[in-house]
Amino acid sequence: MTTLFTTSRLTLQLLHLKDAPFIQTLVNTPGWLQFIGDRKIHTITAAEEYITKILNNQAITYYIVTLKGQPITIGLITLIKRTYLNHPDIGFAFLPEFEKKGYAFEAASVVLNHFKAQLPTIHATTLASNTPSIQLLKKLGFIFTKTIENEGQMLQVYST
Repeated sequence: MTTLFTTSRLTLQLLHLKDAPFIQTLVNTPGWLQFIGDRKIHTITAAEEYITKILNNQAITYYIVTLKGQPITIGLITLIKRTYLNHPDIGFAFLPEFEKKGYAFEAASVVLNHFKAQLPTIHATTLASNTPSIQLLKKLGFIFTKTIENEGQMLQVYST
């Protein structure tokens, strides 16, 4: 697999079917379930089907984040063109044991820096109750722009 981005501590690569065990674990963490929702992915086969849907959708890109020089996958950064937003939406999710160590900031920063020339506006959506994500978005330079309703949830929209 080709490394797309590197930082002093991380490498980012595109999602691949071999990442199914990691995806199965990540989407069942308490933070994912609380703030993103239950994707009902409880088997490797279900994770592979989820990954296949992502890979077949040109509006979605998942970057798998690993520790540099180590085969340890710790999280992901997403870039999604959602139908209800005018610009792509960046997202992030990390395994609980790798939260609050600056990894999400580091990984999201390298993706944002790469795309800032071609995508002058990038959105990020979150629930108002997701204080850690809101703090990270502000640290990344995002500014609250509005609240929208999507699928019965009120989402806060932040923008670059």
